[in-house]
Amino acid sequence: MQTVSTEADLEQFRTEARRWLEANAELHTSVGATGDDEVGADAWGAGSDSVAVFYNISEEEESALLAASQDWQRRKFDAGYAMLNWPLELGGRGLPNSYVRTYNTEEARFVIPSAGELPPTSMGLIATTISAFGTEQQKQRFVAPLMRQDIYGCQLFSEPSAGSDLASLTTRAVRDGDEWVLDGQKVWTSGAKFAQWGLAIARTDFDAPKHKGQTAFLVPFEAPGVEVRGIRQMTGGTNFNEVFLTGVRLQDDLRLGAVGDGWRVALTCLGFERDHSGGGGGSHVGGGYRQVAALAEHLAVTTDPVVRQTLADLYIHHRVTQYTNRRAATRIKAGQTPGPEASLGKLMWTANMARVSDAVSSLLGPRLLADTGEWGTYAWGEHVLGAPGYRIAGGSDEIQRNIIGERVLGLPAEPKVDKDMPFSATKRA
Repeated sequence: MQTVSTEADLEQFRTEARRWLEANAELHTSVGATGDDEVGADAWGAGSDSVAVFYNISEEEESALLAASQDWQRRKFDAGYAMLNWPLELGGRGLPNSYVRTYNTEEARFVIPSAGELPPTSMGLIATTISAFGTEQQKQRFVAPLMRQDIYGCQLFSEPSAGSDLASLTTRAVRDGDEWVLDGQKVWTSGAKFAQWGLAIARTDFDAPKHKGQTAFLVPFEAPGVEVRGIRQMTGGTNFNEVFLTGVRLQDDLRLGAVGDGWRVALTCLGFERDHSGGGGGSHVGGGYRQVAALAEHLAVTTDPVVRQTLADLYIHHRVTQYTNRRAATRIKAGQTPGPEASLGKLMWTANMARVSDAVSSLLGPRLLADTGEWGTYAWGEHVLGAPGYRIAGGSDEIQRNIIGERVLGLPAEPKVDKDMPFSATKRA
């Protein structure tokens, strides 16, 4: 891999990236495929019409999508485009963020394999969190393989009894010499059935206040005592999983961060997740402005003033969300802990998904509910059914509003009577 210096001409880099993409990927057959994903509408009837937020496909189909995603990411990594702004010592090229934006602009012109939540979670959340808290040995062991998609990692955070209060988790980790023994249950884990590793937050001190007695661990799914079960969603798919940990033994070198520092690890990872969930880094979940605009053009209603106002509203909110997420991404890449911008971007993104649902429901009417085989109509049902899930993923809307109110607006914090109490005194362990 040839390293490009930070003084290299950006246009030369753009030319090289475009030449590599043209040799390795198929150009989009969409109107205005210029790299600006807000210009023009997708060509109607071309390719898949899926706008699902969460996949409703068989395990074999999902496995095939992951294989295609792995093949693409490995070629991209080996060509030097997967870790442009990562440090040289971790396998990156140490380039400014302008190179990332330039590459993403060029890549947006091409058809890139997508495989749902697991690859972006693995690269955008797990790899970045390990880079922030891992030992040098952990960084060398995990970061590049995760970024190349040689391995996948997922989050093991949420628990059935904790709800939106992650700090109330009860999965326990007990030290036994140089090992830790984990017992508990995690839920709503995206992609666990295909992952090799999980980033788990467990309670190591039940007598400490709930935010202070947690520790983070990297859990190999091949370890004895790890069981993954699919959760059937109302859209029909099983993207989410339950993960049961029963007497799982881990060496201490799989602890991520200091003992008792798990809450800070979790908050950092959630900050990355909110940036990812909010569309940061060019990610797209379900259908968005471009797909709605294409639908409106197909229905020949773009001259209707109400429809035009709806499209303008979608476009404006989408662009504002993008700019907000860029601010959050800039903080993260500068080595700062994710701030409230990530919560704001995530909240805006979920609101935008609801706007898309309202818009397509109005445009399609009964065609949204009737599977007539017509391209780009009934498929929107999976977006409408799946979009509400993002009001919970990465922290519920209510949690995001609390963060914004307290950290941005300076409003009084919500009363928390159990904040400084030993966890054992607040909830049966």
